[in-house]
Amino acid sequence: MTDLPASHPTPSDHARELVAGAYDIHVHIAPDLMKRRVDDLTLAARFTEVGLHGFVLKSHYVPTAERAEVVRNALPGFGAVGAITLNASVGGMNPIAVEIAGRGGAQFVWLPTVDSANERACTAAGPEGATPPMWVQLQDDLRAAGMAADPVDVVGPDGEVLPAARQVLRVIAAHDMTLATGHLGSDEITAVVDAAVEEGVRRIVITHPEFTSQRIGVERQRQLAAKGALLERCFTTPHTGKVTWDLWLENIRAVGPEHSVLSSDLGQPFNPPVEDGLPLLAERLLGAGFTEREVRTMAVDNTRWLAGAEKDR
Repeated sequence: MTDLPASHPTPSDHARELVAGAYDIHVHIAPDLMKRRVDDLTLAARFTEVGLHGFVLKSHYVPTAERAEVVRNALPGFGAVGAITLNASVGGMNPIAVEIAGRGGAQFVWLPTVDSANERACTAAGPEGATPPMWVQLQDDLRAAGMAADPVDVVGPDGEVLPAARQVLRVIAAHDMTLATGHLGSDEITAVVDAAVEEGVRRIVITHPEFTSQRIGVERQRQLAAKGALLERCFTTPHTGKVTWDLWLENIRAVGPEHSVLSSDLGQPFNPPVEDGLPLLAERLLGAGFTEREVRTMAVDNTRWLAGAEKDR
């Protein structure tokens, strides 16, 4: 698909063994609207070879439950997990789309990402030298063609979760799906997590809280963890320079490994192989003094919980 860099570090066998059985709950792979490093079926075979059990197929634009089923049929026993992201391309906060995705076997529901009001309003700049997300160009293309959708609102001006979003949360609870908070801002996330708990959602993950448009403070992270949410620690956020590794590690220590979950957010052609993301994180954490048990909690136990590994598909 593209010329790939040859200089990426290779994880040790010990790191691979430590994350064996994990799911990567956040990957961006082909087929997609953007160039990707690897496709679904190829990556599933690679995951199997290195002892990883599954992945969650993330697209900012289209549902992926059908893709996941194709992978599961091609590699019986592999945990390919479908998802939907509630951006404008699926009608925004559209409970019907979530219901259909749930009936089709999707497990993850991301709240708006590229079309969130917070992302649209964000004026924060990434640190000098940070690599911009690949979707930025597509969003610019849509805007230039006169197809820029209105921001997808989740929370009203009064701070209350909107009725359509409440209905989405009820659908997520009914199907025991996983709520991921997307690119919402801190206050929105707090309101949504409170509403999700009220509506009976069991699996909640705060999407990359260190990301440029979010930068959720550590005290707010602690508060969200106390409500039962897991904080997603993505490989790409520090790897591409959006946050320092030191701050990323400090946040995990401050909130607690038991409240964190590892993911790669990989699949971009210029980044390391997707199957290397979790073990590279394991090595980074071990080098920073985290125990093997803590790493397995973040990489394996918590990823399997969010991916619904115990559910029949």
